[in-house]
Parts: sequence; C-alpha cells; structure tokens
Amino acid sequence: MKKDSSNKPLAFIGEALRFPPVEEANSEGLLAFGGDLSVERLVLAYQQGIFPWFNEGSMILWWSPDPRMVLHPAEVKISKSMAKVIKSNQFTLTKDKCFDEVIDRCSKIARKGQDGTWITQDMKKAYLKLHELGYAHSYEVWENGILVGGLYGIDLGHVFCGESMFSAVSNASKFAFIKLAKELEKKKYKLIDCQVYTEHLASLGAKEMPRKEFIGILKDK
Repeated sequence: MKKDSSNKPLAFIGEALRFPPVEEANSEGLLAFGGDLSVERLVLAYQQGIFPWFNEGSMILWWSPDPRMVLHPAEVKISKSMAKVIKSNQFTLTKDKCFDEVIDRCSKIARKGQDGTWITQDMKKAYLKLHELGYAHSYEVWENGILVGGLYGIDLGHVFCGESMFSAVSNASKFAFIKLAKELEKKKYKLIDCQVYTEHLASLGAKEMPRKEFIGILKDK
C-alpha cells in the first residue's frame, strides 16, 4: 500500500480491470494508484465517477472527489456581457474538427497555481484513442479562422465529463462551455461533470454535489 499525506492507505491497481469503491477515497478525493490508461479502464473509470490526474513522471493517480463540481445544462449562467459576445458573432464553434490540437493547447496553457501540466504525453495518446473510438469529443472556438479556445471531454451518453479547456482570447472558453451546455440541454443530458470547484466554473453556474448523488445519476441512464 502507498499512503498519502493524510496517512489513509491507497489501493494499488494491478492488471485487473476494476477499481475500489469510491467511498474509499481519501479526504482529497484520491482513490488509488497504478493501472494503465487503456480505453477499457478509462471508460470504466468515468462510468464509476473516477478520473486520472497525475504529473509527468508520476504513477497514474485515480480520483473521485466528494463533493463533485457539476452543472445541470439548463442552469448554465450567461452574463449580460457574454450574451453580447454570443450575439456579436465574434466566435464560431465546431465540434471534433481538431481534437488533437485542442488537447495540445490545453496541455500548454499556463494555469494559476500549477507548475507544468497533468496532460502528459501518455494522457494525450490515451484520449486521442478515446476520440478515435467516439468516446471523447472536442469543441473548438474560432475567431477570424484562428483557433482561440476550446474544450474536450468524455461523453457517457447522459453525462458529459469535462476534462480541460483553454482560451487564447477573452471569453473563448466560456463561449465553448455555454454552447456545450445548450447542446446538452437540448439532448436532455443530466449533467456536465466539472470534477472540482473553481471560481470560473462557479461563475458559469456549476455547483458542488455530494458524490453519492453524482454516482447515482451516473448509474441512472
């Protein structure tokens, strides 16, 4: 067993395609370490409310935080300033036009409080494979023919698990997120999984939900 800073034992994942119960995660949401980034394991993880998050050179770490940051698509917040941006036709949106470039840009953008990126080369390869098989999707934002923002995530058919977004110009990632929410609202998706709290996500209407409730929604297809 490996132990984290709270001295709670972490499960080691070997070759078997399974995860420990999410209730065994520590107070920070860290559940287990080890395993691989195969398509089968990643899909199983997302279906169970688990996601990988680790730094380059580290073992794979698996997380299931409690509470969970989520958005009901119909509850996305559109500020007056964003409403003007949307109406101005400043941006155009595409889907799955350049998934590889979106994930690459997400990995390179500087983020406050982060040294380096968790989107490692192995992560990129794994999610590109998920994209090729129809599990992962990207939303691209363009301004004058130039890619200026976007996001990507895993589509479970009733829940969209957001992974990362980037913005090279003001409001580009917000535009992508709002357009995603509106699309999923029409398709009657239950949630967008935003994983953990950030002020940016909260400003867009995302809220924290008890993990137990989140897992229940994942299972209720």
